[in-house]
Amino acid sequence: MRKIEHLGIAVRDLEKSNELFRKLLGKEHYKEEKVEGEGVSTSFFMVGETKVELLEATRGDSPIAKFIEKKSEGVHHIAFDVVDIYAEVERLKAEGFEILNETPKQGADNKLVVFLHPKSTNGVLVELCQEKDN
Repeated sequence: MRKIEHLGIAVRDLEKSNELFRKLLGKEHYKEEKVEGEGVSTSFFMVGETKVELLEATRGDSPIAKFIEKKSEGVHHIAFDVVDIYAEVERLKAEGFEILNETPKQGADNKLVVFLHPKSTNGVLVELCQEKDN
């Protein structure tokens, strides 16, 4: 793992949260994107070399909608940048971590993503991210 790629924050209202984080960080978000497969709209802010990703549910059965229903708004996950997501999944499986989706899937911001179950990571949802080749 090379660095923290982003922190994911679940929000109820992306527009209001964009304004809040614009004021907090002193800058505008640089990108919004929908990820239909996950049922979310996302917005990204740069903070140094790390991103803050705001996530709003676009349907009631999405993971973000379920998270907010259960825990309210707040930090949803931490994402790490990896060079080879397939090798990293195999390494982590061998170390005993529970992988939620062993086959990488399309995420926001041109990334392949895999999630680790929070019960194997001290209650923290961990995302692995690898930049997709274009």
